[in-house]
Amino acid sequence: MRWISFGILLALMVGLALTVLAQDDEVARTQVLGLEKAWNQAYKAGDVKALSSILDNSLVLVEDDGSLKTKSEFLASVKAANANDEQVASESLTVRVFGNTAIAIGVIAVKEAKGGKTVVRRERFIDTWINKNGSWICIATDATPMTHGG
Repeated sequence: MRWISFGILLALMVGLALTVLAQDDEVARTQVLGLEKAWNQAYKAGDVKALSSILDNSLVLVEDDGSLKTKSEFLASVKAANANDEQVASESLTVRVFGNTAIAIGVIAVKEAKGGKTVVRRERFIDTWINKNGSWICIATDATPMTHGG
């Protein structure tokens, strides 16, 4: 009888721990989703300070053409790039949490003026976030131009 009671207690404790972990994952997912949205807004506004606060100093950024940029290089390009950007919109966004790491996967559409015409470019992106000292910060990002509808 004692072992049965211990078994039931152990099962309840494991169930409670799994529930707490699931809730923690949902909190993390919500936080990273908010940061992704803040990133888009800051990029559109050319708000380098806001972008700097959510990007790690050792950020690895892979550009559309496969080249690498540092955080400083990316922030410097934001000022110049935004003059022609009319709209940055997230078409899809999901976040998967793995403990202190989160992966954001989505599609963004950037509507911009080029040569007197309005064009929309779509990119699939993947951002890697870590929870560093209690705050989520992006450590890596990659965007790939989409040449098809999916």
